[in-house]
Amino acid sequence: MKRIFLFVATNIAVIAVMSIVLSLLGVDRFISQAGLNLPMLLVFSLVVGFTGSIISLLISKPMAKWSTGARVIDAPSSSTELWLIDSVRKLSERAGIAMPEVAVYDGEPNAFATGAFKNSALVAVSTGLLQSMTKEEVEAVLAHEVAHVANGDMVTMTLVQGVVNTFVVFLSRVVGYFVDRAINKDNNGGQGIGYTITVIVSQIVFGIAASVIVAWFSRHREFRADAGAAKLLGSPQPMMKALARLGGLTPSSLPEGMASMGISDKPGFMSLFSSHPPIEQRIAALREIR
Repeated sequence: MKRIFLFVATNIAVIAVMSIVLSLLGVDRFISQAGLNLPMLLVFSLVVGFTGSIISLLISKPMAKWSTGARVIDAPSSSTELWLIDSVRKLSERAGIAMPEVAVYDGEPNAFATGAFKNSALVAVSTGLLQSMTKEEVEAVLAHEVAHVANGDMVTMTLVQGVVNTFVVFLSRVVGYFVDRAINKDNNGGQGIGYTITVIVSQIVFGIAASVIVAWFSRHREFRADAGAAKLLGSPQPMMKALARLGGLTPSSLPEGMASMGISDKPGFMSLFSSHPPIEQRIAALREIR
């Protein structure tokens, strides 16, 4: 399955590694005869939760290049690549950000933007998008991605992910504490096997629930990027045309780290996990722009 949840997976991996390492170092100790030390647990959860999201942010650009095979255009080798560079440069100047790296990758119609900082971002489009859309439509897609960068959406997503990570770490250990006490009532302090198993299971369950919250935020963020594209282009019509064209195509799946920053997302078996709202809703929202 090509759709690899890179952003979420990186968070989960970092949280798991940090939890294990800190536990071995004796830092993950919140249970005593007096009960659960909630203030200490909250601090621990904040550190672990935000570390995962920040690391994901910092490595988002190299991970995007690696996972999609995107080739950065250093020296344009065709008129299309030259046009892409010029278009992104004009749009970034209008948006008030530094020129992002521009890349092309092989795949079905889609595009994405990523990067830890506004002035050090990456905008990439697929060969399928370039082949199936007019220049006006491609420019609208580029404007959408530049709007994501200008809005600081990757940083905002990192903050949201950090908050939900914190709750995942915190709640899983609270649940583990009570389950362990119910199983091992004679244990006066310390952590039993019930605690460890429950924490692992709870982190998985709460992690899935957290991804629904992050996806919900991502869907609402798309409307803002669409409106930003309309502002950069001076009209909502090009963005509406691009979305209508995408509605008749089959957008490719992107790794989750980029899917939330892409132009379109093919809904899976559960729309709650989709990072993008239905195209019809996005077009309807653009019609309201005057």
